[in-house]
Amino acid sequence: MRGARQRRRLDVAAELAAARDGSHRAVGRLVSVVSDGGPQLREVAAALADGTAGSAWVVGLTGSPGVGKSTTVSALVTELRRRGRRVGVLAVDPSSPFSGGALLGDRVRMGGHALDEGVYVRSMASRGHLGGLAATTPQAVRVLEAAGVDVVVVETVGVGQSEVEVAALADTTVVLLAPGMGDGVQAAKAGILEVGDVLCVNKADRDGADATVRELRQSVALGADGREPGDWRPAVVRTVASAGDVTELVDALDAHRTWAQEHGRAEDLRRRRAAGEVRALALARLTAAFGRLGGGGLLDEVAAEVAAGRLDPFSGADRLVASVEG
Repeated sequence: MRGARQRRRLDVAAELAAARDGSHRAVGRLVSVVSDGGPQLREVAAALADGTAGSAWVVGLTGSPGVGKSTTVSALVTELRRRGRRVGVLAVDPSSPFSGGALLGDRVRMGGHALDEGVYVRSMASRGHLGGLAATTPQAVRVLEAAGVDVVVVETVGVGQSEVEVAALADTTVVLLAPGMGDGVQAAKAGILEVGDVLCVNKADRDGADATVRELRQSVALGADGREPGDWRPAVVRTVASAGDVTELVDALDAHRTWAQEHGRAEDLRRRRAAGEVRALALARLTAAFGRLGGGGLLDEVAAEVAAGRLDPFSGADRLVASVEG
């Protein structure tokens, strides 16, 4: 089925028009094209370069496994809809080793929003991409922006401390923590305070929640010396997502968006996202080019000379780069 879907060419212009008219199926088909990285990916990307980029506020939500990310996202969607926002959700899941597709399927976990015409929920497979995101997540965000959503929530895989790539994609980054998991201490160790615009202690009805909030606020206060006047100070909020209590979180998201717009940071965030996207695509092409130099080619030849001590690694790298550039 998946292979057949990849072989069937889409009428990209027609699908994009349908997506703008609110067709969930058209949005799903376009996200599938960019998620699969098929031959029409560039065609879709070109069609999306029509001025709609940046029309939605992108919220990245990350955190260690077990903190309740999916439950929080579902409650977050409910509260945003209550406030009249159209919402898109990109839930990045680990990949199946057999099909390459999303393994957990957040569309199942967020089934309560399936009949809401103002909500788009899509699962994307990470396909081994490190950093908690799928490589094509930025293009999927553009599809949802074209569909007219106000907020795009990107939920990352949940791989732990290395999961910071979402900060380069999101306008507001939420780091989700939970009491009793050592998350307060780990946040300071992992430099998460530098990543999160909002630090959210979920499961705040449990023992230890007050201590976790206190630790985080102390860490934020200690880091204030390194910030310039007028810089955003990470907000520390509490949620009980299982009970639908995410009011503090949504208020903090709105506050950060207002601050970014009033201080002229919103456009900086857009440029940073675009720079990261272009850089990633360029590096992917260079990596592919270097890969073609292996398998008995120039890379193996250079590696043999470096291993034998006849060539230093920097000169070897220069030879490879010169070959690619030539």
